[in-house]
Amino acid sequence: MFKIVVLLSGEGSNLQAIIDQIESKNIEAEIVAVISNRADANGLNRAKKAGIPSLVLEHIHFADREAFDQSLAQIIDSYKPDLIVLAGFMRILSDGFVDKFQGKLINIHPSLLPKYKGLHTHKRALENGDSEHGATVHYVVPALDSGETIIQGVVPIKENDTEESLAQRVHEVEHAIYPQAIQQIILNKH
Repeated sequence: MFKIVVLLSGEGSNLQAIIDQIESKNIEAEIVAVISNRADANGLNRAKKAGIPSLVLEHIHFADREAFDQSLAQIIDSYKPDLIVLAGFMRILSDGFVDKFQGKLINIHPSLLPKYKGLHTHKRALENGDSEHGATVHYVVPALDSGETIIQGVVPIKENDTEESLAQRVHEVEHAIYPQAIQQIILNKH
């Protein structure tokens, strides 16, 4: 069975979308662990409800980013995953961590990369008068939001859109394309 580890920091709605697609047999995989850097992340509750082992590794208990990433890498290695899915994991990972898991580490970003790397993507799309926006699932490389694109989902920008309304529609697209990207990776590995 194809094994996935999910890293998250918050709500866990993308985790839930993936869980739902695994349960519906649309993804041929098993989430073997959910790891959060925040004890209050609601994604941990979603994992528990689905019977998925979960644990907290709080970055505040480490001297620096590298020490946290080393400990995180050891935990991930213990699960021997085929894929590591960043689902709202709000930590910039060190180059050493990214290099170690290169080709097995994916992320979802709320823009049509290469446009709007980093933060405040919805605001930037609106301020620039874009006609469309969306989300990108990509492989993680040391340069921020620069890895190879796996899949994108596009939403039109409406005249009356606010950051909030646009973010909501992009989030819905994320829930559709992240599971698709994972299944695509699984199919390409076989």
